[in-house]
Amino acid sequence: MAADEEKTGEMSDGLQVELFHPDSDREPGDTNIQKFGFDIHPVVFPIALLIIATFIALTVLGPRFGLDVSGAYTWLFNTIGSTFGWFYLLAVNAFIVVLLFFAFSRYGNIKIGGVEAEKEFSDFSWMAMLFSAGMGIGLMFFSVSEPLYYLQNPPSFFGAEAGTGAAGAAAMAQTFFHWGFHPWAVYGLVGLGLAFFSFNRGLPLTFRSIFWPLLGDRIYGWPGHVIDLVTVFATLFGLSTSLGLGVAQVNTGLSYVLGGEMLGVASIQTGVIPQVLLIGGITAIATLSVAAGLDGGVKRLSTLNLYLMFALLGFLLIVGPTVYIFGAWVEGIGAYLQNILGLGFFTGTLGSAANATPTAWTIFYWGWWIAWSPFVGMFIARISKGRTVREFILGVLFLPALFSTLWLSTFGGSALHNSLVGSGAAMATYNDVGQTVAMFAMLQQYPLGAVSGLIATLLVITFFVTSSDSGSLVIDHLTSGGKHDVPKTQRIFWAVTEGAVASVLLIGGGLTALQTAAITTGLPFAAILCLMCYTVYLGLDNEYEILESEAFADRIEDMTSEEDVEVVTSGDEMVTDIASGDESASSD
Repeated sequence: MAADEEKTGEMSDGLQVELFHPDSDREPGDTNIQKFGFDIHPVVFPIALLIIATFIALTVLGPRFGLDVSGAYTWLFNTIGSTFGWFYLLAVNAFIVVLLFFAFSRYGNIKIGGVEAEKEFSDFSWMAMLFSAGMGIGLMFFSVSEPLYYLQNPPSFFGAEAGTGAAGAAAMAQTFFHWGFHPWAVYGLVGLGLAFFSFNRGLPLTFRSIFWPLLGDRIYGWPGHVIDLVTVFATLFGLSTSLGLGVAQVNTGLSYVLGGEMLGVASIQTGVIPQVLLIGGITAIATLSVAAGLDGGVKRLSTLNLYLMFALLGFLLIVGPTVYIFGAWVEGIGAYLQNILGLGFFTGTLGSAANATPTAWTIFYWGWWIAWSPFVGMFIARISKGRTVREFILGVLFLPALFSTLWLSTFGGSALHNSLVGSGAAMATYNDVGQTVAMFAMLQQYPLGAVSGLIATLLVITFFVTSSDSGSLVIDHLTSGGKHDVPKTQRIFWAVTEGAVASVLLIGGGLTALQTAAITTGLPFAAILCLMCYTVYLGLDNEYEILESEAFADRIEDMTSEEDVEVVTSGDEMVTDIASGDESASSD
């Protein structure tokens, strides 16, 4: 593990530089402007800032000039979902196929960072940061409300009757589908591309670098600027969607738990203004995490998140309907795997039974995951040096997805149990108040509901902070020409900007505005990801050819004759690891 932040994310050196890095005299951030504590790209940073400022101005001031901003968000959301839903579905299915091909083909043994690279984070810390950055806020927000929605409005794909056990099974399968392999395939593809071209090719840690096989040095020109600008907007609005959902749940949670519904010790107002104030307060906390750095801030908070998640999960497993939860988990996984292919291509277009589930839920989710993928993917790339392509893909694709199904079964299954077997109070409160209260209404039905509700609220806050901090780090990479380490002042600036955009979206149209921001920015970025599948293939294929070349074999032979090193090969005799004799001896 890296001992300090300065070592975290260093690009490869030595053998990797000699044989694998492209022949270019350009370096990350070599044209940057460095003033007032900022280190910024002269094109990407100012243009991104100008467009973001224009968006904020139109959203806030538009109604004063007769513009129906909220109505425009609703129209855009529905139009994109109904017109381009098929494209979202095809693209995300393709990403799964591409990733599995990379993992189980000859490219699976290629190591991120080169054969001499070492892991910078332990497996536990790596997984903790994956969960925190990936979808923590979303799981908290939707793990109860989504199954409850489907119980009353079963997806037409399953043909179940509302309010029945069959509808419950359909609810779990549909929810698993939205939070399972498909979103993590998006994250994994982006993370792999960014990690490979940064650590194996020594290119800037920005999206433009992934297109080196097609553009060459032109990634440093306007084609690269446009790619990074689209990435900045996708990241910012995808992240703002998560922050907006999170703060809405914090607001409702504090009001519900501390107010008359549970403890009755304080009266807390809910609405846009309290949520904007909460965004300001939590963003201020995020700046402290920014100042602590990646190793001292994000990693520690991510680990805290994981402990809190396990504590809350274990608590509900014990006090909740334990047998029912595990039964729902197994049955839900079965229904999910049985229908994964059909769900993956279901647009709801054909037949009178078609309903709005794909547009209202699936297309929003796929747009959200794609929009958020630069943030999550770049963060995963930043922490994944030293892992093989196969280890990276299987870790990112399967472990978080499996954990998500257990989490959804525990919280969503407990809500379904209360609705199908118990008093139905959780469903009644959900219908009366809305999505943001669903988690707390469910926890109230079991022992120590107030305590678990407060822990859930704290967990959302810590997810908010780590997402804001990590998002600031990612946007910094994009707007600083791909530098791995950027000034803290700049990260604080972007943390504040993310909070401002989330606040503006809440003011301009609430939940619909947040969903529209995600699905809109995800559309052009989905096309970029499709092209990225090809460029990552070209990069991995070139790496494999070099690893199998005579020049590489000669260089390895020279190393083993000149110094005490241990060379590890795979089944096809491809070199996968090189370690000094001292390192290999100390690890025994």
